[in-house]
Amino acid sequence: MMLKKELILEGLNCANCASKIECEVNKLSGVKASMNFMNKTLTLEIEADAAVETIVDQVKSIVHKHEPDVKVVLKSRNAKLNIKEISENQDENGDNRKTQIIKLVIGGALFAIGLIFDFQNWLELTLFLISYIIVGGDIVLRAIKGIARGQVFSEHFLMSVATIGAFFVGAYPEGVAVMMFYLVGELFQDMAVDHSRKSISSLMDIRPDYANLKVGNELQKVSPEDVNIGDMILIKPGEKIPLDGKVIEGLSMVDTSALTGESIPRELEPGADALSGFVNKNGVLTVKVTKSFGDSTVSKILDLVENASSRKAPTEQFITKFARYYTPVVVFGALALAIIPPLMIPGAVFSDWVYRALVFLVVSCPCALVISIPLGFFGGIGGASKRGILIKGSNYLEALNNVETVVFDKTGTLTKGVFKVTQTNPQNAYTKAELLEYAAYAESYSNHPIAQSITNAYHVEIDQSRIKNYQEIAGNGISVTINDNEVLAGNSKLMDNENLSHIDDVKTSGTVIHVAINKKYAGNIVISDEVKEDSAHAIKELKSLGIRKTVMLTGDLKSVGDKIGKQLGLDEVYSELLPEDKVEKLEWLESKKTPKGKLVFVGDGINDAPVLARADIGVAMGCLGSDAAIEAADIVIMTDEPSKIALAIRIAKRTRVIVFQNIVFALVVKTIFLALGALGLASMWEAVFADVGVALIAIFNAMRVMNTKKI
Repeated sequence: MMLKKELILEGLNCANCASKIECEVNKLSGVKASMNFMNKTLTLEIEADAAVETIVDQVKSIVHKHEPDVKVVLKSRNAKLNIKEISENQDENGDNRKTQIIKLVIGGALFAIGLIFDFQNWLELTLFLISYIIVGGDIVLRAIKGIARGQVFSEHFLMSVATIGAFFVGAYPEGVAVMMFYLVGELFQDMAVDHSRKSISSLMDIRPDYANLKVGNELQKVSPEDVNIGDMILIKPGEKIPLDGKVIEGLSMVDTSALTGESIPRELEPGADALSGFVNKNGVLTVKVTKSFGDSTVSKILDLVENASSRKAPTEQFITKFARYYTPVVVFGALALAIIPPLMIPGAVFSDWVYRALVFLVVSCPCALVISIPLGFFGGIGGASKRGILIKGSNYLEALNNVETVVFDKTGTLTKGVFKVTQTNPQNAYTKAELLEYAAYAESYSNHPIAQSITNAYHVEIDQSRIKNYQEIAGNGISVTINDNEVLAGNSKLMDNENLSHIDDVKTSGTVIHVAINKKYAGNIVISDEVKEDSAHAIKELKSLGIRKTVMLTGDLKSVGDKIGKQLGLDEVYSELLPEDKVEKLEWLESKKTPKGKLVFVGDGINDAPVLARADIGVAMGCLGSDAAIEAADIVIMTDEPSKIALAIRIAKRTRVIVFQNIVFALVVKTIFLALGALGLASMWEAVFADVGVALIAIFNAMRVMNTKKI
């Protein structure tokens, strides 16, 4: 058993340091750590028998070794850190930024005076040195502290060595300019990351600020966390519904787009479920709270999206590992560049090669990759959530790019799951009323939609005292005693097992329930389910995206499955499957795909948990307010539209394109400038662009992935 602890790292703004912290914490015995740079949290999974307090202290020590100014706070069980709160707290470094700007202005003024006027050498050096200390003193100090803690290859160390080295080779203006541009770039970089955090938080701005609690005849405006189950709350027009509950009084239209991504309003009336995150449009609603805020729909969705970054995509993992080796390699390359050519090349000037090596150091920081790649995936997840698609991790988002096979459950996924009795066919002297009555009593204990459709068609209250010896026969039906009559209700397999003659080829596209009374066939009832209007479009969209195979699994009759499969254009249909048969069929389908290919299973998330868990990517559909679905699946679609599967794949493909653009752009530019620096064709000014400039461009490019409206 693993214990889960979350640490909030207040003031963490260095993505490269964040990845180093994660790597080092993972080396601790009995600990598995995952860093979420976007919401500044470090999630720890600790073995139950480990000393938790000792491990937390060790983690704090590691954090402070890399980032001494970061405050580490243990997140309490009841505290709900959410994206909106994070965005509101981004001003925590506001005073620090003002100080940086003041230093840059003063240092920049001295730098400009030193450039414009022709001073004696000692005065010029003094001006540039004072300017450098004002602008870069903190960076050098951090570098010294880092070396004392054993952190040699930090960005502060690289910039300090490069700029101090520039002073030693007589390039005073460049030493100051590089430090100035580095700080300006860092300032813009922090602002860009903060802006992206706020942009993502605005996509998920569904957290309610307050609840109108009814206390007697009065209304009290309270925090949603302070409302208890059973309390009455009032929602006025224009307000967000703060907690899940049942409408007791009032009639109103609500905007569900924050949860579903759909703009079509929904009508709420007494008895209807009111979910947190809905926005009340016109009427006044009185709602009885059925879930505490921590268990509400909006809280679960926020928690899911916030923690999605903890499940990292393979590309992210590769970049993190690459960055760990890249910087030391470049640093040793710079050292070799400074020492070997002057010793090997006749007439080589030592200071010239040292300058080239310093250019190498400026280019070497991997920030462009370390920040922009996670930001790209996080933006893709945020953009998808705005369209009603909740993706539990960037690993699943990236896996969607390799989908080969999409397997659908039928009922509630491709069909509406709304069953109605359309035919009652009695035989052997039984009447329609008798057939329906016995079937309704037999199915009265079941929550299956088909069973409920029969009891709804009966229109008479069930007297449970008439029912005895109820027994469910898995995959076949029900055996029960009603008024001392032995009743069997189920599929044709049940009738065959009991050696009862029945009509197999009922001419229908619906589900057939056969009924036998006292070992005598009494007839059958036909229940029909409609295909969703969106289903055919969904299959067409998937095929246009290059999905090789679309499959439907159903426990229904072969005639029903084949008819729907043909209607929708599915490649394969497998019918009359028991729950365990579906898992077996899924495993067989998985064995047929290529090694890199992924298989997606799409179900309703309630009774498909075994198959959802077995698939490469489990997708639960139509799960607005369904706790079971949110727990069971890797991707949750809040609406009943199968076409959202294709939309999720398109978002994944666009995310991958933008992520790879950033990887290629950063590596190509850095490689070019490393080569130009080695050849003496690039100055430090250009090297700064190859560092902070590339990082800024990559960050702004990554932010494009959040716009999913036109996908």
